[in-house]
Amino acid sequence: MHESQTSTRELYDRHVIPTYGRFDLRLARGRGCEVWDEDGKRYLDFGAGIAVTSIGHAHPRVVRALQEQVATLVHTSNLYYTRPQALLAERLVRLVGSGGKVFFCNSGAEANEALFKLARKFGNEGALPPPKHTVGECVQSDAKRIGIITMMGSFHGRTLAGISATGQEKVKKGFEPMVEGFRHVPFNDIAALQEAVDVPGTVAVLIEPVQGESGVHPAHAKFLRAARELCDERDLLLMFDEVQCGLGRTGEWCGWRSIAPDVMPDAVSWAKGIAGGFPLGAIWVNERAVTLKDGTVKKLCDLLGPGTHGTTFGGTPLVCAGANEVLSVIEEEGMLENARSVGAHALAVLRGLASPLIAEVRGLGLMIGIELVADFAQRTKLPEGKAPSLWLVEKLHDAGLLTIPSGTHAVRWLPALNVKREEIDEAAAILARVLGAL
Repeated sequence: MHESQTSTRELYDRHVIPTYGRFDLRLARGRGCEVWDEDGKRYLDFGAGIAVTSIGHAHPRVVRALQEQVATLVHTSNLYYTRPQALLAERLVRLVGSGGKVFFCNSGAEANEALFKLARKFGNEGALPPPKHTVGECVQSDAKRIGIITMMGSFHGRTLAGISATGQEKVKKGFEPMVEGFRHVPFNDIAALQEAVDVPGTVAVLIEPVQGESGVHPAHAKFLRAARELCDERDLLLMFDEVQCGLGRTGEWCGWRSIAPDVMPDAVSWAKGIAGGFPLGAIWVNERAVTLKDGTVKKLCDLLGPGTHGTTFGGTPLVCAGANEVLSVIEEEGMLENARSVGAHALAVLRGLASPLIAEVRGLGLMIGIELVADFAQRTKLPEGKAPSLWLVEKLHDAGLLTIPSGTHAVRWLPALNVKREEIDEAAAILARVLGAL
């Protein structure tokens, strides 16, 4: 049989490395919050490519912007200046609301790698902070300042440094030894964080304001404020991973502002929804002054100078033109307010289901986690060895709703930021029917 006559699934089985346990869906096209498979079946898309298609599929403004740019200039390399990248950097600095600069890459994992390198550079070249005194004892050490504290339950990408930073053991198996310097503490545990930052050699704290992969767990405002205070006291960097929760997902441009608007980090990573589906990642770094070991002073956002970091495809004219239009659409079509109001409606509707199979519904904006009861398997006819979250997601597929599993017992709703109330109600009705049938 000629390859053009072979099914999509068979082509994958023959030619694609099986790094994903893919669902048996062959999606062909999409518009707004809907997608259709190769057989023409319609689905409500409440996964949005895992929080990527932030303004839905095939938005006409973005289609036009990309058509114009692809016919003008697609790629030049970062050896030259291009206006779409400059305008996007200017926009992102404005959205953060504090002085700084931006570096562009291709993905969330690459954005976090840039944060790790920034922290290493800061620790290796920055002057040692003054000695701290605790309970009458001077805490000072010649240890290398390379330690980055991350949270249990976190997810920071699939590179070797990314899985080393991730606070989940399952991603590390088979890839040992881990990159040195990462330590994990319980999420939202101020006492544990304080103990960890006092370990000699610590240089930074990395936090997801909302943990996504572990089931949508927001940070506590007190925890983010305590992290900022501890970092200030010990001259550490406070870095936020907003790859999933940033740029409108929570109803604010910066996800942490939905929790603690008075906190300002030293650096932030973004990806996923930044370009509505085109591969783009970025970091913002603030302009705080850093005293180097030789006594000179440099801005933090200038530490990664020429030759220290780079990318071939990051920030191309094409993808930056698309991202600029995506962010313009979010701003001009009121999608932040929509994320807040429709997200609140979704939480109310889901909690109102009062299903005995749902333990908790939590979230911010349009980043929602549905936690299943611990004994879900005992209450249903769950096949042996099947995770409840995966099984439920497959049942929802059959009923016409795409959602994202998180761990063994949680399902995420991550619809486009312009999702309508009627679509929320339709999705909730599908979920209620499926749970009722179980």
